[in-house]
Amino acid sequence: MPTPLPPAGPEPARRVRALHTATTVTVYQAYPPEIGLPAARDGRFPAAWKRDRMTWIKPSFLWMMYRSGWGTKQGQETVLAVEITREGFEWALRHACLSHYERGFHPDRAAWQRELRRAPARVQWDPERDLRLAPLPYRSLQLGLAGEAAGRYADEWTVSVRDVTGLAHEAHALVRADDLPAAARLLPLETPYPEPPGLLNRVRP
Repeated sequence: MPTPLPPAGPEPARRVRALHTATTVTVYQAYPPEIGLPAARDGRFPAAWKRDRMTWIKPSFLWMMYRSGWGTKQGQETVLAVEITREGFEWALRHACLSHYERGFHPDRAAWQRELRRAPARVQWDPERDLRLAPLPYRSLQLGLAGEAAGRYADEWTVSVRDVTGLAHEAHALVRADDLPAAARLLPLETPYPEPPGLLNRVRP
């Protein structure tokens, strides 16, 4: 797998970076084995996957490693790479709301709360992570899906589900051995996502 290239210039504070093709984008989640293993085996989420709960997807592999402790935290032992349609990903972003109130971006707190209640998706921008999982000065997207968005994610948008727990553990072992170049070569090639006009207008302050 190619080594990710550093940004050509200063990285914008908020930009979607992801492994993507002309038609799909890859996002990451981590689950207990009873959910993650059947999902990877069957290419779809099992009945145990709760459709009535918000599910958070992350285009950043290293942010997922930070969140899951390289796939070692309880309940997050199975790391999944979920390839979804770009059409679905962009639908979610266009129907999303920021998960927190941002003064000067929202008209007022009440307007944000009304938007939050209506929106089937939410966005958080969290500090991107390096190989040692230290925060970087720019942020990565987290996309929360609920209601209609969660159902579409599971039933319409998902193209493939892969178990990448082994990749997580292999990269982690190299980081622990202080071989960061070798660990970097294992990482998915995440490049700036080609944004159609207005894609992030509702969620990027």
